[in-house]
Amino acid sequence: MIRLSGFADEAADGIDGQISVMKALGWKGIELRSIDGVNAHDLGEPEFDRVRRALDKAGMEVNCLGSTIANWGKRVDEDFAASMATVERAIARMKSLGTKFVRIMSYLPGANEFVTPEIVFDHVREVTKRFLDAGIQPVHENCMNYGGMSYEHTLRLLGECPGLKLVFDTGNPVINPDRLGGKPWPRQNAWQFWTQVRNYVAHIHIKDAKWNEETGKETYTWPGEGDGCVKRILEDAIRHGYDGGISIEPHMAAVFHDPQARTAPAGAAWANFVEYGRRLENLIEEAAKSVTQAVSP
Repeated sequence: MIRLSGFADEAADGIDGQISVMKALGWKGIELRSIDGVNAHDLGEPEFDRVRRALDKAGMEVNCLGSTIANWGKRVDEDFAASMATVERAIARMKSLGTKFVRIMSYLPGANEFVTPEIVFDHVREVTKRFLDAGIQPVHENCMNYGGMSYEHTLRLLGECPGLKLVFDTGNPVINPDRLGGKPWPRQNAWQFWTQVRNYVAHIHIKDAKWNEETGKETYTWPGEGDGCVKRILEDAIRHGYDGGISIEPHMAAVFHDPQARTAPAGAAWANFVEYGRRLENLIEEAAKSVTQAVSP
């Protein structure tokens, strides 16, 4: 059964506002990331306890933790002990919440973007093993990191890190260069990327965008209105029996990692998030109908 959730920190900063937007959608899950600008695994104990109690009171499940581990803000030559300390904090927090999935990445690409250093595999492999040993499934996101430089980089990372699975972001291929060949690199193709990795996807992330070659900038859109092949990917996922989580991250009224990108007041961001969720529900319904009609005699 498909479970809907979202990064509600794009709708509200505080946990109460984040819970309220999920309840407005009628969704029982939330993808926990930042609370008042601080990642959940970095909150002080009193602050985290308040978040946990608020979620419990609301009957809200945390289906996945959006960690900062090895993300686009981290270099592989930084202190790995600090990363592993974050892993340990995340494990403790996730166990208290009953959360089984954690997002990780594979570091910001360095100067040589053609080759992934072996140390990247070493670090991600160790992070993966530690989470798996704790009964938690790490999922790698195809973002601005080594593993997201192309679908081949993703597949290589999976081969090097036993037990690692994927969270597939439909919007990221639109804005990321495809480093399969030489420069100038084109943008990645979301459909091509999906078809190469779908067998390893344990979680789907819905974002959509269009890329402007002239300006070198992206514009985020409603789901299904950009070049992320959202409709096609949803239909294909359902056709192949996908029954995992699907989360939203609109990036339209707010971008959590870029305070300058907030283009609307908090109330408008909240409303945008709800509308985005409703549109996703419609797309999923349409995709399911299309698959059903295709197999009907």
